[in-house]
Amino acid sequence: MRRPILPAIGIFFLFFTSLSSVRAQINAATIDKYKNQALNDLQSRREQYKHIALQIWGLAELGYKETQSSALHQKTLTDNGFTVKASVADMPTAFVATYGSGQPVIGILAEFDALPGLSQDSIPEKKPLGGVAGHACGHHLFGTASVAAAIELKKIMEQYHLPGTIRLYGTPAEEGGAGKVYMVRAGLFKDVDVVIHWHPASDNAVAYSTSLALVSAKFRFHGLSAHAAAAPDKGRSALDAVESMDYMVNMMREHIPSDARVHYVITQGGKAPNVVPDFAESYYFVRHYDRDVARQIFDRVVKAGQGAALGTGTTMDYEIIDGDYDILPNKVLSVAMQKDLEKVGGVTYTPGETEFAKKIQATFNYKVPPIESVGKVAPLSASVEKGPASSDVGDVSWNVPTVGLGAATWVAGTPPHSWQAVACGGTEIGIKGMMVAAKTMTLMGIDLLTQPILVREAKEEFEKDRGLDFKYVPLLGDRQPPLDYRN
Repeated sequence: MRRPILPAIGIFFLFFTSLSSVRAQINAATIDKYKNQALNDLQSRREQYKHIALQIWGLAELGYKETQSSALHQKTLTDNGFTVKASVADMPTAFVATYGSGQPVIGILAEFDALPGLSQDSIPEKKPLGGVAGHACGHHLFGTASVAAAIELKKIMEQYHLPGTIRLYGTPAEEGGAGKVYMVRAGLFKDVDVVIHWHPASDNAVAYSTSLALVSAKFRFHGLSAHAAAAPDKGRSALDAVESMDYMVNMMREHIPSDARVHYVITQGGKAPNVVPDFAESYYFVRHYDRDVARQIFDRVVKAGQGAALGTGTTMDYEIIDGDYDILPNKVLSVAMQKDLEKVGGVTYTPGETEFAKKIQATFNYKVPPIESVGKVAPLSASVEKGPASSDVGDVSWNVPTVGLGAATWVAGTPPHSWQAVACGGTEIGIKGMMVAAKTMTLMGIDLLTQPILVREAKEEFEKDRGLDFKYVPLLGDRQPPLDYRN
């Protein structure tokens, strides 16, 4: 009596298998449909996002002072259906914009601070505009592309009823102010599944790389003022202390790991040569790929400051300004983003933009890549690369699986933190790279919304690489955000 059931079970199994295969094909086709629609829609809104980016380029507001830039991003998101919570983590210009509910929770990072002393016109020759700052790291493009990606993902979710949450993090003061660290410390990322970010660059590449951990501080020396000619013996020079500290740290360079970085500026050194300075200040950055090594080197820098104070009869105190973890890369996410970046492709210059690029490259005193290299996408590195800089994205990456890319917003060979980067960022060259980033992040977001296995595998790799005994302790301790660090 039971024997006829077996063929029926077999037929059902074959039917179910075929149905699963069809569903897989439909899912792949549907995902591709979402992506193509998003690419077309983003391109149609290019002028809107260009206008926003160039407004912020013109504002060029310093860290923790990005009042207008932050407000513009918040308004753009609110106008497009996001709920915005402003002034989070005790930072007036920080915000979180949210759309949707449930899993997965996808975070997108947005930066918008400029750099001091780099005012520049959008022309291929050095010409300051007269402002105090410039977007030499392209954060006007960074924040705008991230906002564009968040809005486009919201549209796709809304139209096709996709579950999940998009959360745009407006992160101030990346340039030395550690805005993201305070947001991590405040628990704003604790329920996020994956974080997406990008950065302006002179090429197109997924960042399967780590970064330099960073500890920075301002060292302040206090002495006694006196007439430098009539009563020099009555004075104790705070500037002598700063210079003594700098000398000792420079001697120390021979005795630290070769891949460490220590750099400083003297921010205050007195007002007149005939007055013994009773106050002076230096601002130090200490970096290494191992955050423990960075901290150890920083402790030696502190001792140099203490020795300088002792030797000059002054006193010293210091304030830690920034502390960034090295970035923890994620191979699963990087492989997925590489496919998306290759789908988007690089940028193509018009003849006028090529002429601009040639003039920019002529200002460099080193060999540069071909101008047309910005049209290519670099292959994904087979192993983790060592990035040459630091970022507060590092702290995010040790708390949430994180993935990022660089997009060619600058002429090939352009270094960040240069007047050439500011100039490129104020032109169509910068906007074209910004759109590459916005599109790639959007496609990555669609992958995460439609492929639960991608999120799961990224988390598994994250937990394995981080280690079971990992405990997050911010390098900057329990201090409050240094809202006046650019004063």
